[in-house]
Amino acid sequence: MAREHAAHRPAGAPSRRHAKKLTELERKTGWRYSVLATDIGRMHRIAGSHQAQFLDALHRDHAEVEDRVRTNKAMGLALLPSRSWTVNRAWVLAANLACDLDAWLRLLTLHDKEDLAQAEPESIRFRLYHQSARLARHARRRFLRLERTWPWAQAFSTCWQRLIALPNPV
Repeated sequence: MAREHAAHRPAGAPSRRHAKKLTELERKTGWRYSVLATDIGRMHRIAGSHQAQFLDALHRDHAEVEDRVRTNKAMGLALLPSRSWTVNRAWVLAANLACDLDAWLRLLTLHDKEDLAQAEPESIRFRLYHQSARLARHARRRFLRLERTWPWAQAFSTCWQRLIALPNPV
């Protein structure tokens, strides 16, 4: 089974893994202290670049980039299908499109479903993307038919309703 992120927690709150290792001072203050070693010096013409908060934000931003790369690999980027440059180039484009669509789906439709909004791609694939559903038409209306016993049917239905409620792009 895929490893999933912890439930959404307030910004700055330590994860479950880190909460076990907190010092007495960190438990008392609610702050987690860490050491950051870097070779990035002051960036010329960038105000505040010599401050610790700037370096922390820079490293956190880089961690977000690394997380996106990991997600892209899980969505197929790590599995290049051919030795041909042209085929692999098309594969990379398709994997990046899949990752973008997954990110937009989470942002627009799953933002309040904590277990799905932060889930790993493998979990989302198992819970939402591999659902056997049927789109039926009757009297000029569309109906989505889902398996009632499926545990994530309500989440899928909510996601579908939010998607069809989105306005058409101009």
